[in-house]
Amino acid sequence: MKQRAWGRVLPWNRLGLRMRLTLLYGCSFFVAGSLLLWSTYLITGQALDQQFSPGPRVVSGERAEGVPGDAVKGEVFLQRVNVKQRADGVLDEMLRSSLIIMILIGVIAFVLGYLMADRALRPLDRVTETARRLSESTLHERIGLRGPHDEVKRLADTFDAMLDRLHRVFEAQRRFIGNASHELRTPLAINRTILEVSLEEPAASPDLKALARALLGTNARYERLIEGLLLLAQSEQELAVRKSIDLRQVIRAVEEQLDLQPRKRPVTLHQDLRAALATGDPLLLERCVYNLLENAIKYNVRDGDVWLRLREEGEEAVVVVENTGTPVPPYDVDDLFEPFRRLQGDRIRSARGAGLGLSIVRAIVDAHGGTVTAEARPEGGLTVTMRLPRLERQAALRA
Repeated sequence: MKQRAWGRVLPWNRLGLRMRLTLLYGCSFFVAGSLLLWSTYLITGQALDQQFSPGPRVVSGERAEGVPGDAVKGEVFLQRVNVKQRADGVLDEMLRSSLIIMILIGVIAFVLGYLMADRALRPLDRVTETARRLSESTLHERIGLRGPHDEVKRLADTFDAMLDRLHRVFEAQRRFIGNASHELRTPLAINRTILEVSLEEPAASPDLKALARALLGTNARYERLIEGLLLLAQSEQELAVRKSIDLRQVIRAVEEQLDLQPRKRPVTLHQDLRAALATGDPLLLERCVYNLLENAIKYNVRDGDVWLRLREEGEEAVVVVENTGTPVPPYDVDDLFEPFRRLQGDRIRSARGAGLGLSIVRAIVDAHGGTVTAEARPEGGLTVTMRLPRLERQAALRA
């Protein structure tokens, strides 16, 4: 807290490292130049006093005869004053010339200081540019800084070693997702096929068919759970596809897949769709909107309402999904975005879902550089707002 307070108070902390080094170089020169100037001024002043201070004068007899003593003293005094004035004039002229020269050299020192700081920080700029450019798809790149083994070289080598470790971790994660996708889906698909065949068997008893239906429902829940976990893992990775998308087309595709009028709890969908463009993976964004609408319908009341709004605000596309439903405590809203976190009551039963819908939404939105928030409605239900940036905004965020 103290460090943040100092950062707000001192303007020095708001400057970049290059400008701070430039100011340090320039101010160091001015301090050293000022000390040298005043030291030279004092030494020169003492030397002039010693060299030009007139000592006792010996007046020649020819001129001394008939010359009053007071006149001789007055002449000596005038000579001393004249010498003092000339010495002061020399010191003043030297001081003015030194100040002008110091100012000119100071300007040159600031310029040279900036160039020196720029050259010294150039390797750090290379490290920074590489860090900005790298993502999960370009972790194979390295800085490869060449030069003496100084602090910057050690920093670049440490960063390259960290990239090696991250690359191995992400590759292992991709392999795990691919293997899990095959190894987990295949047994469940086989079980589903066996159960469906047993239901079609004419000789099967009613008890056996009832058991097969129960197992088929359990198998379907596990399939949804595994699909949700795999999609959550994939959506948290770097996007492989980035293209400009009309979100109205995405919403229409979702409406064709989703049952908007379930038999148990029919709802009315109200739409206000305006032109809005976003950049990203069309399939992931389609799944994102699908989950929002599915949750709004599933956790609604009989003869409830769902409002779907799409618009553009500045450089962002905004999707708002609002639904009626049971009251949601405001302190439980943020927990809904956590995996396997649902509200009490209907949402706690695994038969109605795995609790991954909003978690997948948040992972997909984060991968697109956007934000998603939820707010409890006083009448019951939720208002979920999703903001997706365009291509230019995403590039700025990644930078």
